[in-house]
Amino acid sequence: MDKSKILVVDDESRMRKLVRDFLVKNNYEVLEAADGEEALNLFFEKNDIDLVILDVMMPKMDGWQVCREIRAYSKIPIIMLTAKSDERDELLGFELGVDEYISKPFSPKILVARVEAILRRTGQAAAELIVEAGGIRLDKQAHSVTVEGKPVDLSYKEFELLAYFMENKGIALSREKILNGVWNYDYFGDARTIDTHVKKLRSKMGAKGELIKTIWGMGYKFEEE
Repeated sequence: MDKSKILVVDDESRMRKLVRDFLVKNNYEVLEAADGEEALNLFFEKNDIDLVILDVMMPKMDGWQVCREIRAYSKIPIIMLTAKSDERDELLGFELGVDEYISKPFSPKILVARVEAILRRTGQAAAELIVEAGGIRLDKQAHSVTVEGKPVDLSYKEFELLAYFMENKGIALSREKILNGVWNYDYFGDARTIDTHVKKLRSKMGAKGELIKTIWGMGYKFEEE
């Protein structure tokens, strides 16, 4: 598994070394920047950073400006470090989308624990956007589906229907339940619309269409081979 990559931004080299050493010891890859401009250059150049630890008081460009610039393009987790324990600073940080706020001096062990908790949380959120089963990969964010690595072009409702089946893998679903889950309660159409969509979905998925089983007199069930 690839190591998580963390950008540490602080104009004090001793502070960067302290944070870096603890993170490296806990199996993280660390990039360093001594000021805001260098931080932004690294952030946009690397494109695969998982978390930013950002000091507030820095030359050239302070932490708030760096945070604003990053937030304009990315939702990457940001931990702010500050020498001042000021409520207004904290409120400004959270308004700008800072995930955590740590006052100096701090325990490096606590910082690592916060990093681990945030990355675990964001990792789970990202994982929930990808659903995989039986050689089918569904990406909710990109709204894309691949079957055995090949892209499949689905309509919006076909995509929603497949996502619902895959998220309820192994569960027998009545037509009423599918209507409520995919078309919502305000849909007044005929339940046969589900059969029509399932038929189209199966044909587009080729052999993998057989993973959507018909349960006679009831509805459907998605089942891996």
